Amino acid sequence: MARTVPLEKIRNIGIAAHIDAGKTTTTERILFYSGIVHKIGEVHEGTATTDWMEQERERGITITAAAISTSWKDYAINIIDTPGHVDFTIEVERSMRVLDGVIAVFCSVGGVQPQSETVWRQADRYKVPRIAFINKMDRMGANFFKVYDQMRDRLRANAVAIQLPIGAESDLRGIVDLVRMKAYIYNNDQGTDIQETEIPDEMQAQAQEFRAKLVEAAAETDEVLIEKYFEGEELTEAEIQSALRKGTIEGTIVPVLCGSAFKNKGVQLLLDAVLDYLPSPTEVPPIQGLLPNGDTVERHADDNEPLSALAFKIMSDRYGRLTFIRVYSGVLKKGSYVYNATKDKKERVSRLVLMKADDRIDVDELRAGDLGATLGLQDTFTGDTICTESDPVILESLFIPEPVISVAVEPKTKQDMDKLSKALQSLSEEDPTFRVSVDHETNQTVIAGMGELHLEILVDRMLREFKVEANVGAPQVAYRETVRKAVRAEGKFIRQSGGKGQYGHVVIELEPGDPGTGFEFVSKIVGGVVPKEYIGPAEQGMKETCESGILAGYPVVDIKATLVDGSYHDVDSSEMAFKIAGSMAIKEAVMKAAPILLEPMMKVEVEVPENFLGDVMGDLNSRRGQIEGMGSEQSLAKVTAKVPLVDMFGYATDIRSKTQGRGIFTMEFSHYEEVPRNVAEAIIAKSKGNG
Repeated sequence: MARTVPLEKIRNIGIAAHIDAGKTTTTERILFYSGIVHKIGEVHEGTATTDWMEQERERGITITAAAISTSWKDYAINIIDTPGHVDFTIEVERSMRVLDGVIAVFCSVGGVQPQSETVWRQADRYKVPRIAFINKMDRMGANFFKVYDQMRDRLRANAVAIQLPIGAESDLRGIVDLVRMKAYIYNNDQGTDIQETEIPDEMQAQAQEFRAKLVEAAAETDEVLIEKYFEGEELTEAEIQSALRKGTIEGTIVPVLCGSAFKNKGVQLLLDAVLDYLPSPTEVPPIQGLLPNGDTVERHADDNEPLSALAFKIMSDRYGRLTFIRVYSGVLKKGSYVYNATKDKKERVSRLVLMKADDRIDVDELRAGDLGATLGLQDTFTGDTICTESDPVILESLFIPEPVISVAVEPKTKQDMDKLSKALQSLSEEDPTFRVSVDHETNQTVIAGMGELHLEILVDRMLREFKVEANVGAPQVAYRETVRKAVRAEGKFIRQSGGKGQYGHVVIELEPGDPGTGFEFVSKIVGGVVPKEYIGPAEQGMKETCESGILAGYPVVDIKATLVDGSYHDVDSSEMAFKIAGSMAIKEAVMKAAPILLEPMMKVEVEVPENFLGDVMGDLNSRRGQIEGMGSEQSLAKVTAKVPLVDMFGYATDIRSKTQGRGIFTMEFSHYEEVPRNVAEAIIAKSKGNG
């Protein structure tokens, strides 16, 4: 089967933004105008196409990134609608990974908000070209120029306006196109009656000013154009467009558009800009991968290259397990056998589908540059690479943040036990930031995630999708233990009780490691004082002890243990004896090496009306918060602080009651920091009391 759409006519784009900037509505309109959805869905009515989970429709937030294929002017466009809430950052991360370009949607009233900055940083990390759409121009307080300045100031983006709004708030009449120097007047709110006219007189001066900035930015991308610009020659429309395209793809320019998705203004022009400025799969750098021998290799977007694809999302639904994939090179055929290089397993692709939100169209193949989903893959999870056995490669995987909050769950009835474990397994396959473990001491099932909302929604999904009623315990914080000084310690395990005894003896030096290294082990044994076959078990003993915790039962991290000496017995020594000796040595060493507890610190940003600022600051201080910055604009105060996670539980309700429901906050994990002694003593005493 030949390729139906040429590669340069494919666009893989994401729509990303802050909560409530209007991402899902914008996606809905794009689908409506490109002819996929015949009736427009509204988020606030709960009928949006990309919000297909029940909780999304209830809460009006998008949780999972739905991938949808559509077309516009004979181009194929694959769209991923990503969530804007900080607890679902992994969804944004993984969609950035497989996109070629992003439409960043901003609210013309709210402007650049903390979450917009997080999403922007993620796009920077993966060097994704983007265009900005300033939405909600019909709302009270809409200000295009404020958001434009904030983008330049806060996001340090080289924002270049390629459109200007005609009127604002309820008077939004149309849009000026600065590239073509034309105006588009909207005569109704359905987007059906659009008039192309000359720019109105009252807009001329402003249009000329921004047109000059646009031409200057375009000229800077190319030396030939710079010369032309300095000689005072006019740049042609085609030259400006290709220069803007070049700058956008290189990441040096961010074209800024405006409109109101809800009132159907500016959506068709936004689609045109996607085709004009965002890259096709051939225009982004080829993806890099590792060969089995450790060499780096590039895979280009080409049907004739060997197959390479990345699984970026797993979804369980009534038809079975869907694996969303992005094909980077080669062709993936239905019914073929593929090789999962990450897991070293062969898999069979039983069906291939293109998604239109909740509807699916069966296809026979996916080619380089396509986004689609497959059914029939059993062992493939998020971040795994799919390729052919003859040409194995492992593509760079996703960056997955560590969970910071955990709660114990148990089924309400004994009969639900099996259903609960199935539900948890299915959910953890879908979401790599959601971890499930069993606490051996209490025998409880513990689930961990990125925040209170994250876990709340997962528990809610268990009830709705898997019909499991669960009791949820109080949230627990993922503390860590580490040491502050270097010490030497020994572990000697001897047992003589008639018959074969046990003998294991190790001497270790323990020192603090670099942050983020976990547990590091080095053996400096010479001359066989401890035989080789016993070094592994000794390390294993240390590692297991560190995982289960020494000071207060939390994992020990960032330490380096060096095995320097020891002794053995020809008859009595065994692997088990050395494992116990290793465990004894590390316990003694940690207790001697000034052990401390570490706690997760969260970066908290609070936005409140200025008259509530005092209360909110006082509250943050009482939660052991360190205030890092303050600012205010238009009677809204913004506070940035680092606050321990343990003191942030229930903050959502507290801030509402303190600010009459007008304060909003976002929080994300920042780093681990030492727990003050008085707090640490209470935690240790509590763990000893339970132990």
